[in-house]
Amino acid sequence: MTTTIELPWPSGFSLAASSRFVMNFAASQGGEAASALNLAFALDRTWLPVGVRVTAGDGAIRAEVVTNPEGASKASIHENLVRILNLHVENDPLARIGSEDRIVEHLRQRYPGLRPVQFPTPWEAAAWAVIGHRVRITQAAAIKQRLSARFGHRTEFPDGQVLDSFPGPEVLLSLPAMPGLTVRKFDTLRGIARATLDGVLDAERLLILPSAKASSDLQSLYGIGPFSAELILVRGAGVPDLFPSSEPRLAKAMTALYETADRAEHERIAALWSPFRSWVALLIRRWLEDETGEIARGVPVSEVPTPNFAK
Repeated sequence: MTTTIELPWPSGFSLAASSRFVMNFAASQGGEAASALNLAFALDRTWLPVGVRVTAGDGAIRAEVVTNPEGASKASIHENLVRILNLHVENDPLARIGSEDRIVEHLRQRYPGLRPVQFPTPWEAAAWAVIGHRVRITQAAAIKQRLSARFGHRTEFPDGQVLDSFPGPEVLLSLPAMPGLTVRKFDTLRGIARATLDGVLDAERLLILPSAKASSDLQSLYGIGPFSAELILVRGAGVPDLFPSSEPRLAKAMTALYETADRAEHERIAALWSPFRSWVALLIRRWLEDETGEIARGVPVSEVPTPNFAK
């Protein structure tokens, strides 16, 4: 018997926009956005692999559980999906911000209904940060996919798509090595896996802590610097109000959009987006990639033309 979970449908949320974001991430999967989104991941804390097909229609968002191992409760799957898709925020929080910042409003209109789609867990976000260190994003995505195919759990969806969940920390600790990773990266991942099992990377804990304290705790782990800590908090735990000041691509985009390279001015502008600075930063990064294609092509650009709407 198929298990179906009802999910909240916040005002303005677009499942198609979320699907497009996931499909285009690091150009690793390709394909067109659809009215359904397939996800395969390991649940936070239990690390049980699940596969779900999220659909929207008839006034409801539903998750059909395709892979449902014993011990994976509906409540746990529901909790993870709400966090991953950011469905807990009832209204469109960017409407108010856009009324006070014309650039945010332009981006909001260009990407209607787009909310941050998280990595399934802070653990997976941390693993992505380590895998992607000093390599192109497309290369890191390919490595992560190969590791998932070899050590994760495979789900075949009704539409024919096949996805592999990234292995949990216990699986990684049971391995002597991971193909495609240097010894140093593998050792770093092992340390992060232990910290995850000790609760250091627990999503709920990271959300409760002040961002500065959470970032400091993460940076105490070997191999995690300011950039990686921000990625884990924003893309893993789903902290909504953190401005990723260590991300050079965001600084580049803001320089073009707001016509100033002053980092202090970027911080001042971002302060006006609170309490959803992370959400606005996502729109800005999405705009940069659409304008330059630097992630998909693997070729960074030194300058970004100032868009017409910013003049």
